[in-house]
Formats: sequence, C-alpha cells, structure tokens
Amino acid sequence: MKCNAAPGSAVWPLFPQTRYLGSKRKLLGLLFQTFGQLEFDSVLDPFSGTAAVAFLLKAMGKSVTASDILASNAIAARALVLNNQACLGNAVDGLMAGLPDTTSSPGFIEQTFEDIFFEPIENRFLDGILPRIHKLEGFERDLALYALFQACLAKRPYNLFHRANLAMRRRDVRRSFGNKTTWERPFPELMTSYAAEADQAVFASPKKCHVCCGDVLEIDPSGYDAVYLDPPYVSGKGAGVDYLDYYHFLEGLASPDTWSEKILTKYKHKPLQGRGQSPWSDPRRIEDAFGRTVERFADATFVISYRSDGIPSIDAIAGYLKRVGKAIAVIDAGKYTYALSRNTRSREVILVGS
Repeated sequence: MKCNAAPGSAVWPLFPQTRYLGSKRKLLGLLFQTFGQLEFDSVLDPFSGTAAVAFLLKAMGKSVTASDILASNAIAARALVLNNQACLGNAVDGLMAGLPDTTSSPGFIEQTFEDIFFEPIENRFLDGILPRIHKLEGFERDLALYALFQACLAKRPYNLFHRANLAMRRRDVRRSFGNKTTWERPFPELMTSYAAEADQAVFASPKKCHVCCGDVLEIDPSGYDAVYLDPPYVSGKGAGVDYLDYYHFLEGLASPDTWSEKILTKYKHKPLQGRGQSPWSDPRRIEDAFGRTVERFADATFVISYRSDGIPSIDAIAGYLKRVGKAIAVIDAGKYTYALSRNTRSREVILVGS
C-alpha cells in the first residue's frame, strides 16, 4: 500500500511515540534548531537507535545514512527513513487474523521464553504472527516488524528485556511506577495503534537516504559533511547501557531463523551472544572508541549528544574534537530525564564541533 507523500521539515513532529530507552524524540525540536545553524548536505547517524534523529534529518532535506549495530534498529530506520511511500494500512488486520491460535502446538517463543517476558497466550500470538510478517517483503515487512517491536516494548515493565520479570506484571500490588493498563492491552490492539502511527509518519525524501547495520568504526568515512553521534551512555559510576542485552528479544524477532543458535541459555532472560562485548558500554574502553570515532570522521562537522556526568566527560569529548581542529559549542539541553531514571543531577548536553 502506498501512502501520500508529504515532504518538508514540518513532518518531523509526526515521528511515532516510543518507549525505547534513550530515544531523542523529545529533543527533536532542539536538534532541529541546532542542525539548522549548520551547513551540510550528507550526514551519518551511526547510532541511529529508534531512527528519530535520522527521521528529523530526512525531513530537513538531508541525505542521511542511518546505521546501528542492532538489526532491529536498522529495521526501524528502513521503515521510517529509507521508506518513502509504503504503508501497512489495513494489511495489519490480516496479519493478526485468527491469532492467537489456541489449537496449535506451542511454538519456539512459547517454549523458550515460558514465564520470562509474556503470558503464554501472548507468546502464542508472537509465534503465530512472526512467520506471517517474515513472509512479507520490503518496507511492508519492516513496518510490521516495527509495530511488533513497539507493542512488545509497551507490554514490558521498564520497557526492557534485561530481566526475567514477568512476575512483576502478575503481582496484585499497588504500583509506584509503570503502566499496568498498557501491559495488559492485547497485542492486536497495540500493533494496530503503532502501525497507524508509523504509516502516518511515512513521507518522500527529496534526497537519497541509506540504512546499514554495523559498527561505526567499520563505516567508510568518506562522503559525509556531518556526523551525529548519540552513543550508549556510560554513567560517571561506570554503569554502561548494553543495548544488545536490553533488546535481545527484539533482535530475535528480527532474525528468527538464527535465534535459537545465538541464545546464551545460562542466563534466565535468554540473551544473545555478544552480550557485554561492546566497547561503548564498557567504561574501560569507551574513551578509546569515542576518540577513534572522532578521528575517523575528522573531516566532518560533528553534533554529539551525551550526558553531563558520563564517561567520557563533556570536557574529554570536547578535547577529541579540538584535536581534529574543530571549534566547539556546547548546548545545555536542560534536565531532560529518561523514564525510571533516578539520576537527577545529569543533564543532556549537545556538543557541536565545526
């Protein structure tokens, strides 16, 4: 199904709501102002995550390349950035017809993740819809997976998969956080809602965009006027964000044919191989990774999002930029807080190196 194309920077507020950790959706207005003061045509976003910033840059008429180490995030970028006209429309209803099938035998998800993330009937829905989605082609498959990812996030306490904590949903207690009403909304209802939001956000770009999946230090640095960096956050206490561990279940949904062979069965939450290996979540290695990345793309203008109390420090990041000859501007985005975060001292900071 084709959507009506609506190009122009006015569409960036249409980026869908998301519960993904660290999404910059709420900062798009400030980033729009920041990018608007710089001169560039082609831009790389190598930690694209939810694709919110890549979507903004596309809306601003830039030739944007969105990349991420996670396949599920690359799918989100294909659905919302690379995609210029395809929509799911009513096809989402056909995907969910007759599900969950209570007469079928338990599938891979129901057997593997019993009592870990979702109720048995929810796991059965996932087992039923996943092969249907993967039979789709192109952007329709990307959009359907995107809607499924968002529905899974909405039904999870903390919106993460780093703990086997289905029991938290099941407890009949008074809660000081979370949204039990959303947790208990049926998958079909959530998928319909998220698919509609994604469809509304599709528009045609005047410039060619690209999406890839891989490590930032393996990307060819040539051809980019600007680079936007929003790497995983390592707190001043040395606690890093391991996105593969937090979102391994979405990675499995993205690549079901190889899911079983990648699972680390010794952990209760069944994460995937590669857990804990990223230098970007390691306080001992992130400074080197940061410095090497800046050096690799030294010819480009930089816009960097980070937290004021992180490792490396804001001063250290500014030092990396100065070493490659950049003039530095630091923008304090204020006390922008993430859901469930108890850190009231950290502030969101944007560094510009031009």
